[in-house]
Amino acid sequence: MLVLKMTGLVVCLAVLAAASAYGVLHKRRNGRVRVRGRDDGKRLGAAELGGELGERATLVQFSSAFCAPCRATRRVLGEIAGMVPGVTHVEIDAEARLDLVRALEILKTPTVLVLDADGRVVRRATGQPRKADVIAALGEAV
Repeated sequence: MLVLKMTGLVVCLAVLAAASAYGVLHKRRNGRVRVRGRDDGKRLGAAELGGELGERATLVQFSSAFCAPCRATRRVLGEIAGMVPGVTHVEIDAEARLDLVRALEILKTPTVLVLDADGRVVRRATGQPRKADVIAALGEAV
């Protein structure tokens, strides 16, 4: 009987440790702007975006109707686009553009893509990005 209780305790502790590790990893990755290898070569134009590309760079935000972080992300990206000359912010409703969501492997909203002047994806952020991270990512795009 004691062996069964100890085994159950060990299993519970292992599950708690695994869940905690996953939570910490998820929190650290959420909102971070990073390069993804499989975005290489993907290019978006005015037809896919529903608007013109920026002269120097374009910030593309995939949002959904009931996404609270999407509103904050919209505000941050709008501020950056207004602050940096030649940068445009385009917001895409993920539910209305499922074809594009699938092609770009967008898994959650908000997702932000940083495009260079030619429309190539150079950076990607999943979750609400920090303003400083987006500005730093723009440095690579321009």
